Amino acid sequence: MNIYTQISQALQRGKSEDVKTLVQQALDEGLAPKQILDEGMLAAMDIVGEKFKNGEAYVPEMLIAARAMTAGTEILKPHLMEAGIEPIGKAALGTVKGDLHDIGKNLVRMMMEGKGIEVMDLGVNVSPEQFLEAYEKEGVGIIACSALLTTTMGEMKAVVDLFTEKGYRDKVKIMVGGAPITDSYCQAIGADYYTPDAATAADVAKNALMSSRAG
Repeated sequence: MNIYTQISQALQRGKSEDVKTLVQQALDEGLAPKQILDEGMLAAMDIVGEKFKNGEAYVPEMLIAARAMTAGTEILKPHLMEAGIEPIGKAALGTVKGDLHDIGKNLVRMMMEGKGIEVMDLGVNVSPEQFLEAYEKEGVGIIACSALLTTTMGEMKAVVDLFTEKGYRDKVKIMVGGAPITDSYCQAIGADYYTPDAATAADVAKNALMSSRAG
């Protein structure tokens, strides 16, 4: 079994210490940081994401795999930076104003990071102005809004409206998600993407960022 497969299997099982040891071993053997990331860690997160979408894995399994991914990334990050490996793009993520739920948001962040996206986690109770500030200061390509309450859904429209008012609407993709959100609501408020789960959100975000890069 090659080291990439060992990294992938350890990560899928959520074995953070094993992932760290194996990533360091791969670096010591002179393997390219980008290859360790792509063939070991990101490949594992793809498998975890697919299992989640197919109902073969659940939130706890995703969380421990994502934590193992974070542990491995901490070791790899300096080497990736040294090699000039850039993230595929940036996303700003937050639970909207008035809403303090964060489990779904945290899962989305971990899955996005597992796709090679740099994520600014704005936390919970995030105002439209805070999302705007993230765009203006950091140049994020995606704004991802989460809501778990029907009473806070309207804040998503406020985010879209503010970006439209400022003339940025065609420069950034706005994603929405959470228990009460539907695709028809997404379309009604003028957002770009609705996704039903964290794994799909990460796939959609990656494709959107790659498309804008290609464009």
